[in-house]
Amino acid sequence: MFALLFISEGKQFLCISDTDCAKSLLSRRYLPITLLPPMKILQTRTLRGPNYWSIRRPKLIVARLDLEDLADRPSDTLPGFYEGLVQVLPSLEEHYCSPGCRGGFLQRLREGTMMGHIVEHVALELQVLADMAVGFGRTRETATPGVYQVVVEYQNEAAGRYATRAAVRLCQSIVETGTYPEQELQTDLADLNELRTEVSLGATTEALVAEAEARGIPWMELEECDLFQLGYGQYQKRVQAALTSSSNVLGVELACDKERTKAVLESMGAPVPAGRVIFAFDELETTIERLGGYPIVIKPLDGNHGRGITTDIRTWRAAEAAYDRAKAISKGVIVEHFYAGRDHRILVVNHQVVAVAERVPARVVGDGQQTITELVEQENRNPRRGDGHDNVLTQIKLDAATEEMLGRQGLALDTVLEADQVAYLRATANLSTGGTAIDRTDDIHPETLWLAERVSRIIDLDIAGIDVITTDITKPLREADGVIVEVNAAPGLRMHLAPSQGIARNVAAPILQMLFPPGTPTRIPIVAVTGTNGKTTTTRLIAHIARQVYKAVGFTTTDGIYIGDRLIEKGDTTGPQSAQMILRDPTVEMAVLETARGGILRSGLAFANCDVGVVLNVAADHLGLGDINTIDQMARVKSVIAESVHADGYAILNADDERVAAMADHVVGKVAYFSLEAQNPLVQKHVRDGGIAAVYDDGHLVILQQDWVYRIEDVKQVPVTLGGRADFMIANALAASLAAYVQGIPVDQIRAALRSFEASAQQAPGRMNLFNLGDYHVLVDYAHNPAGYEAVGSFVKNWAGSTIGVVGGPGDRRDEDLVGLGKLSASFFNQLIVKEDDDGRGRPEGEAANLIIQGITQSTAPSVPYTVELDEITAIESALDNAPKDALIVIFPEQVSRAIELIMARNPVMDPPEAATADLSLDSSPLEPLSVGGQ
Repeated sequence: MFALLFISEGKQFLCISDTDCAKSLLSRRYLPITLLPPMKILQTRTLRGPNYWSIRRPKLIVARLDLEDLADRPSDTLPGFYEGLVQVLPSLEEHYCSPGCRGGFLQRLREGTMMGHIVEHVALELQVLADMAVGFGRTRETATPGVYQVVVEYQNEAAGRYATRAAVRLCQSIVETGTYPEQELQTDLADLNELRTEVSLGATTEALVAEAEARGIPWMELEECDLFQLGYGQYQKRVQAALTSSSNVLGVELACDKERTKAVLESMGAPVPAGRVIFAFDELETTIERLGGYPIVIKPLDGNHGRGITTDIRTWRAAEAAYDRAKAISKGVIVEHFYAGRDHRILVVNHQVVAVAERVPARVVGDGQQTITELVEQENRNPRRGDGHDNVLTQIKLDAATEEMLGRQGLALDTVLEADQVAYLRATANLSTGGTAIDRTDDIHPETLWLAERVSRIIDLDIAGIDVITTDITKPLREADGVIVEVNAAPGLRMHLAPSQGIARNVAAPILQMLFPPGTPTRIPIVAVTGTNGKTTTTRLIAHIARQVYKAVGFTTTDGIYIGDRLIEKGDTTGPQSAQMILRDPTVEMAVLETARGGILRSGLAFANCDVGVVLNVAADHLGLGDINTIDQMARVKSVIAESVHADGYAILNADDERVAAMADHVVGKVAYFSLEAQNPLVQKHVRDGGIAAVYDDGHLVILQQDWVYRIEDVKQVPVTLGGRADFMIANALAASLAAYVQGIPVDQIRAALRSFEASAQQAPGRMNLFNLGDYHVLVDYAHNPAGYEAVGSFVKNWAGSTIGVVGGPGDRRDEDLVGLGKLSASFFNQLIVKEDDDGRGRPEGEAANLIIQGITQSTAPSVPYTVELDEITAIESALDNAPKDALIVIFPEQVSRAIELIMARNPVMDPPEAATADLSLDSSPLEPLSVGGQ
């Protein structure tokens, strides 16, 4: 579709989307000015956890919107747009926006604001009109002119995406035609309502989730098995509506068999209806006779929600029809004596009665004017009624069962009831068939309460819905001709949460209290690690230290997902889905989660809060991707980890990196710093103020806390630091030690773990892995950005022999980044082999290599010889085949495991762990904490 902008006599602007109409106008006195292609959404992302845009309002849709020719046209330059939008959505008056007052957004609209901002507000308002309360939004222009990121809060993912698309359509239509058809708007709202109800959790689950959130208990939906998990790791509990992981499967099975349940209760002296189960029609008449005749009840043996039940049957014809109705649902049919009285549901949680409701069958009350059908239609317009179990009440459906019930009362659907005359539409009082509920919790007789609690223990259900028929709930059942007609596992909570009359009971609270008694932990410790470089090593090292205390430590890295020593899934697993796998595992006692910027931008975090958030550094890498174009913007991405630390947790920040240190201003929890400089002013002040820090001091890893100095270890005894020659590894060890310390792991156990963790292909693949091949050494490191190259270069410069680098870079980096890698490589290698990754990430073959070569030739260092072998395997083999004696070959591979396999095939010398640093070793006896009087 195209739009044409016209001027008539220099005054009137018209936007036309219909081509024929445009041609007609062209034949008159209208002058076509320009074509206006419609706005289009280039990309949509769904964020589900704390993210770049918001920590506390995590559910966001991020649309990358190209405004096309509207990019330079604020709203005040679009004739009729303000009037058209207000006419279509007058409720936008309630949007405060930046002016901070009612009508604030409309003020901005009149003064002139960009279309991306307008789409944001329209998308929010469409959701509000569809009963989804949202209010957070952001709009920011990207580095691409005319392209905006439009951020919109959602309650329902599908509805949020739909509302964003509909907002673009609506705004485009008003630009082109001055309005948006009412029919289109109503269709959008109907679709949004349908999406909302389709994925509704249901009243019971929603109540449990809301109560979990109120108690600070994390939860997640296990979509593949239709379950919900409350809590993390080993402390988790699972629920499916009111069925819990504490429910006894034998009790549930018994409750599902109504006849066996009745037999058990009868044998224990509980009052139950007289009756029996039949499996053939020819048993029906004899069974009725044995019960003493009518009235009777007929219901399916294993039905639920009132399906197939017929009550107060008084004739053989009605009994035949009732039998057929029950038989259609179940092979077995229960025939019982009918007890007159009111239907009550007693909810028992953890063997204690928590609520009682009287259930009233669906009914209408006459007004002397309307037919029963009209009265039902009127009642169904009640906003409290909806389809299924999503609303407080369920829509009343008219069917054959309704007509039969009315017939018993001498009524029909076209009957006009007298004023205040009641017509019952269903024989059963289930809410699922349109019934209502009256709270009777304060009315139940103590003896009946005791009986219900006893029954829950007899059937052995942690949550039981006990159905009782009695003429008076305030009296004992034996005095009111009362009986227990059913015991239900997984009873619905809706009637208690929002009764039609009486007090609403928070019955979710005792269920959560049962699952998580006071003092019971609900979450495992979570340590999240981010930064530009060092994430994987630090994550692995923290996990290694934690295993001194915890048996099952789950951790995610760029290499894969691990639980203990076992690799669960191989690959780059630093996103939220991988983190969720750890948090969902019931064997995991602690989680250490490497968290890369890609997952934060695509989906947000997998958790709302962490106990420890480690931010190692921020440097130039991945710039230009995901609309993150500056280091400051990248720092904002990384800061999500620090800001997600809960109030009692710790953000571990690099005091030597000013961008990381500045994150402390936005941390809700506590802050602890690490630094390679013992006299770092920020660290010194922090410790004087009572804070905790870790520093590198006089060759030792040291933790400072108030007046105490804890000397953890001499770095020469910490293999991962390569004898103290790799500064960046010392920084990683400081961060890991500090993270473990604030988690309460004793210093001696931290020390033991540091001594046993190596930068080996087994413990930290691709992280400063040094191999001895006899005449020469090979170093493998996954560095792929300037900061990573510089860190490795600081080690290479100290090598006594010649150095050869096998270098390359990811194809999705900016041209200047690849040129920079070439310049850096030339500054610390004697010789270079330039290769490319197998995955060019959008670049043609040879382009990335040429940019690196451009950097090599531009380097200010003396001319460095280089060769080009684009294939990574060929490049590595060439370097290994031609290595000079005593040389160091450094490989920056795309695939770490492949590079290590090529090296292992040459049978490297397996040095003992201490061999690499033996010439630099010092006395390694541990130093006890010292009081240093105010340091």
